[in-house]
Amino acid sequence: MIADPKFNTAKEWFEKLRDNLIETIQNIDEKQFEVSNWDHKGDGGGKMSKIKGNIIEKGGVNISSVAGTFNENMREAIPGAKEDPNYNATGISVVLHPVSPKIPSMHFNTRFIKTTQEWFGGGMDITPCLKFEDEEKYHRGLEVLCNKYDKSCYPKFKKWCDDYFFLKHRNEPRGVGGIFFDYLQTGDWGKDFELVQDVGTYFHKFIKNTLISLKDEEWSEEEKKKQLIKRSRYAEFNLLYDRGTKFGLETGGNVDAILMSMPPTCNMGIKNVI
Repeated sequence: MIADPKFNTAKEWFEKLRDNLIETIQNIDEKQFEVSNWDHKGDGGGKMSKIKGNIIEKGGVNISSVAGTFNENMREAIPGAKEDPNYNATGISVVLHPVSPKIPSMHFNTRFIKTTQEWFGGGMDITPCLKFEDEEKYHRGLEVLCNKYDKSCYPKFKKWCDDYFFLKHRNEPRGVGGIFFDYLQTGDWGKDFELVQDVGTYFHKFIKNTLISLKDEEWSEEEKKKQLIKRSRYAEFNLLYDRGTKFGLETGGNVDAILMSMPPTCNMGIKNVI
């Protein structure tokens, strides 16, 4: 791993955020995460934290800091890798699939990658299977966050998220979106890092408030069926389109950690045929 002050600063933030998220979720769910460490095939590794709880049916909070060499297939697609295929990457990834269909599935990740260039990427999105009463408030909060950074960011990041989390083969969105950004390198590293921190802090507050407010609401079997069908769309997206999944598998990451985003159960909505 490189001895780079900016890289280490980002790495330490992701680790701190991970610890805060774990503590919050465990306190609300009253179940503990199972934690395991893994080594990367190149250099470095990560920490995988999984929970099967009372409120979170399946969840993961993963961090990693790795180094390696991009294969030939990836060098053309990754900024700076064509000149030098070596890379360093650090980041955090979170996926929460709740028991209750009243609570949306929640996804978040942020990362910092260095090749001959360096940039941040990430974002957050939610996937309700029923009407989510706080949807407007959720989007407004992200807009306020982005406006602190640059008023041109929110519409761009929101559209990027809407376009990215879209199931082309079904012509439908995965969820209700949020924000997504990549290759963020404005020339002001401190300002870029501030945005990344703000997104992490917003996600932390959002999951805390959402879990507490909805965890005790009753739900029906019909609502659970809708959740299982929506989860199937989530699985389809992750297997067909998700860049993080592809990046992790292509660079020799931990398979269990990469696929922890898959829902625990789902229903494709396909009737039995003879």
